[in-house]
Amino acid sequence: MSNESLNLFYKISAHFFKVQLKQMRNIFNVLLPFTLLFFISPDPAFSQNNLGIFEGHGDIGTGVKPGAATFIPASNQYVVSGAGYNVWLDHDEFQYVWKKMTGDFILYARAEFLGAWVDYHRKVGWMVRKSLDGNSAHVNAVEHGDGLTSLQFRRTAGAQTEEHKLKMTKANILQLERKGNLYIMRAAIYGQPFMTDTIAGIDLGDEVYVGLFVGSHNSDVVETGVFSNVSITVPFKGESNQQTQMTLGSNLELLDIASGKREIIYKAPYSIQAPNWTPDGKSLIFNDYKGLIYNYDLASGIPVPVNTGTVVKNNNDHVISFDGKMLGLSSNVKELGGSITYTVPIGGGTPKQITPKGPSYMHGWSPDGKDLVFCGERDGEFDVYKIRAAGGKEIRLTDARGLDDGPEYTPDGQYIYFNSVRSGLMQIWRMKPDGSGQEQITHDELNNWFAHISPDGKWFVYITFLPAETPAGIHPPYKHVYIRLLPIDGKGEPKVLAYVYGGQGSMNTPSWSPDSKRIAFISNTDMGTK
Repeated sequence: MSNESLNLFYKISAHFFKVQLKQMRNIFNVLLPFTLLFFISPDPAFSQNNLGIFEGHGDIGTGVKPGAATFIPASNQYVVSGAGYNVWLDHDEFQYVWKKMTGDFILYARAEFLGAWVDYHRKVGWMVRKSLDGNSAHVNAVEHGDGLTSLQFRRTAGAQTEEHKLKMTKANILQLERKGNLYIMRAAIYGQPFMTDTIAGIDLGDEVYVGLFVGSHNSDVVETGVFSNVSITVPFKGESNQQTQMTLGSNLELLDIASGKREIIYKAPYSIQAPNWTPDGKSLIFNDYKGLIYNYDLASGIPVPVNTGTVVKNNNDHVISFDGKMLGLSSNVKELGGSITYTVPIGGGTPKQITPKGPSYMHGWSPDGKDLVFCGERDGEFDVYKIRAAGGKEIRLTDARGLDDGPEYTPDGQYIYFNSVRSGLMQIWRMKPDGSGQEQITHDELNNWFAHISPDGKWFVYITFLPAETPAGIHPPYKHVYIRLLPIDGKGEPKVLAYVYGGQGSMNTPSWSPDSKRIAFISNTDMGTK
């Protein structure tokens, strides 16, 4: 067992000791403080007052067997234990970890039960509640012990609980969104797309309690749930489109491909976009909404501006050469028609203009560093072009009607991957470096953009927009998107690595770690709203 696994085991064990001791407090009221000191580490991570993003916790209902809640910062997990007869009928009994919120929000977590179950209707999930009273009106997104996944709600205080059962079971990804009096549940088994259900007309008031809950469906039993990758997002007000100004705050996240664990390593209350991972593994390169480029040192956690001379209107199409020595930029020059491609040394310097006119959006270097590929609009059509890194004549590689975008070389130089709307929806395609042999790689009913090839050449990740939210030819910000994974040949079922609120700027350009084990991306939330 690894040190990290051992630490998590010890912390969860400590949590269980705390639950058991709390249950015996009426008998051992005098001895309890000394027993706690013996069993529980003094590390503040175990403190009952350390609740991460939440404000409080407690048992809902009267006379409920005591539960407990612990936040583990090292793994960003919440371990919650609760008892109670049920969350059903006209009143509820369970353990609740909550915070107060107003307005609209999106609640997300990966939820798992811990240990064998006693009653198949034990519950873990998200809940939005009008009050902390046992009979309060509420909406919850829940998984049961037997795998039943449902959207439950009580319309008014003391009313009977109603339920929408999803046509799936054993979901461990639970998301609950509020839009006014509309509640949207999205659920999935990790790796698969969401299944969605909604309930309208539930008026809980503007200020509500939101949080994680666990109930045992047995008054004499305490059950435990573990919640990972927990986030509360405050979304963009209104519907975004391709012209929407990117004003929301940004989370710079790292994701472990094997486990799906997400880690927010940097927060900005404004828009930062499109992290590139440097080939030496030490830094991430991203742009901000003003058009400046930053080098974020992973060791220090400090972003430092990169000197790009007078080229200071950079967008989120910037790419590092395979040898890590050069950076390709796309910067707006109104007089030349929009975005123009430049190159600059990775440490900064005087940029060299490459494309003569715009729009030209830089997306890829050839492995030998001699060629660049970009998306260019010429005569009203967006196509993939190639040009020498030293400058020269543009070579058009695609000519299908509709948008062709996001070209990127494979590490062996044998293919250029790109996305094209030519088949009706946006899909991933590939071709040989001279433009021949164009073939479709993804074939589903979603809109797939920006294939990024792993450094070991075995995989590609890409960002997926939902046709119900976003037309095929655009990739706006502030949408529900997936980051998905496929083998390099596109064969097999895509795996959803991350369920993200973002889109434009989340993962426009290559963001793999050099060891092919992690990716970097941006998620969004309004950080000015509590």
